[in-house]
Amino acid sequence: MRIIHFLVIGVLVFAAAYVYRIKMESTSRVERVLRLNAEIREQRDAIAALRAEWAKLDAPLRLQGLAERHLGLKPLVATQYDQLKNLPERPPAFARPGAPDPIGAMINTIEATAEAPSTTGSVPAPGDQQ
Repeated sequence: MRIIHFLVIGVLVFAAAYVYRIKMESTSRVERVLRLNAEIREQRDAIAALRAEWAKLDAPLRLQGLAERHLGLKPLVATQYDQLKNLPERPPAFARPGAPDPIGAMINTIEATAEAPSTTGSVPAPGDQQ
């Protein structure tokens, strides 16, 4: 009878130690989750601050002011256009006149090989005509 009592007391001590260990693990995990949530909140705050700063830097009125201050651009006036006869000469052509178009020749070659019947070297079956 005493052995059973000692066994029951041992099982109770083991169960208490096991429950204590589970409690400590859950406490540490809760602390980790709280730390991660705090980090997430900090990162979201940083992202919100960066977005606000980007919106401020990307404001159209600010950009227009910077362009006016630092670029020598002036509004386009309709009288700025010139006549076609005053345009500079056309740059020299790299293909000789009368020469076949090299890209067109490549396309024609590809199309010709795609349309040609392919020969696989297979022996025709009896009754097939060629």
